[in-house]
Amino acid sequence: MSERNLDFDQIVERRNTDCLKYDFAVRRGRPENVLPLWVADMDFQTSSEILDAIQKRVKHGIFGYTESRDSYFEAVAAWMKDRHGWDVERNWLVKTPGVVFALAMAVKAYSNEGDAVLIQQPVYYPFTEVIEDNNRVVVSSDLILGEDGKYHIDFEDFERKIVENKIPLFLFCSPHNPVSRVWTAEELTRIGDICLKHHVIIVSDEIHEDFVFGDRKHTVFANLKKPFEEISVTCTSPAKTFNLAGLQISNIFIPNAALRAKLKKQIAAAGYSQLNTIGITACEAAYRYGKEWYDAMMKYVAGNIDYLRAYISKELPQLQMIEPEGTYLIWIDFRNLHLTEPELEELIVKKANLWLDSGAIFGKVGEGFERINVACPRQTLEKALGQLKVAIDKIDN
Repeated sequence: MSERNLDFDQIVERRNTDCLKYDFAVRRGRPENVLPLWVADMDFQTSSEILDAIQKRVKHGIFGYTESRDSYFEAVAAWMKDRHGWDVERNWLVKTPGVVFALAMAVKAYSNEGDAVLIQQPVYYPFTEVIEDNNRVVVSSDLILGEDGKYHIDFEDFERKIVENKIPLFLFCSPHNPVSRVWTAEELTRIGDICLKHHVIIVSDEIHEDFVFGDRKHTVFANLKKPFEEISVTCTSPAKTFNLAGLQISNIFIPNAALRAKLKKQIAAAGYSQLNTIGITACEAAYRYGKEWYDAMMKYVAGNIDYLRAYISKELPQLQMIEPEGTYLIWIDFRNLHLTEPELEELIVKKANLWLDSGAIFGKVGEGFERINVACPRQTLEKALGQLKVAIDKIDN
């Protein structure tokens, strides 16, 4: 077979497909015809190799309880080895219907009600939700936006928050959503050493691990030092990489047997067992045959980022794009417009007719920012930026 879905300029109509991104604007308080660049899925058809595998499975016509075989693990392990230099072992693997589900199970497995759980805001908002919804307390060691235009970890504050709040668990985002940092080995080592010192378990959400740009490299936290394996839960998935979020499949790696058993117990208590039949098929096909599509998609997304950077520099100098090191979710600083949060929301939604993710949902330190998804055809991005420019120019006039 050969890859066919490499035309990323193609507009694929997603309306009237029960698509969260396009079909639920009114229900979520936006105009019906709003242009959405918010939720983190792509507007690209996935690899034809994956579609072929799914279609073959569908033709069988029976969708009973399904489990993965050796070939599934071999495909996942080969991807982790080839892309990230990480040798995973079969018994480390726990499969879940998504990373957020795994995060929620981890909160229940590794902390007690009333405990404080550490995060680093601004951060993917379900981190906060799975902590609060499970009757734990959110503690944030906020990331710091430096004069170099990059976000940094305040390691002194990080350790102080752990000690003062008796933190048992840290939910870590790597690469980071929404600020697009790809953490260096040195940064990861400092985090790991602090957590080792204070007996803190690290759940590392690495779902964006395949989105790294330039000469940067994603480093798997658990692969840095042998002791880090013993305190880490690594969350991976083909969902972002191959646009498969709706198939609900994630691969969670837990080297420590005791930690693995605790997570499995919570999953069992939630009543969950076998995964989505089509998700299993798609995941194996993605990691086994999806390289050509992935490489082409990454080149296209990098081109969109270049376009966005140039457009903001020339047409919207009031804004600042935080230079993305990873992910296809771009963090943009609107604070120079001097708008309140309601005014910024009105600008984006009512005047520019766009649906972005407000920075405020990622934590108070995200106020004044917006997250934009650039995994879309170039003409969609061009249209969105044109609408934004018209709206902002009216403010200046």
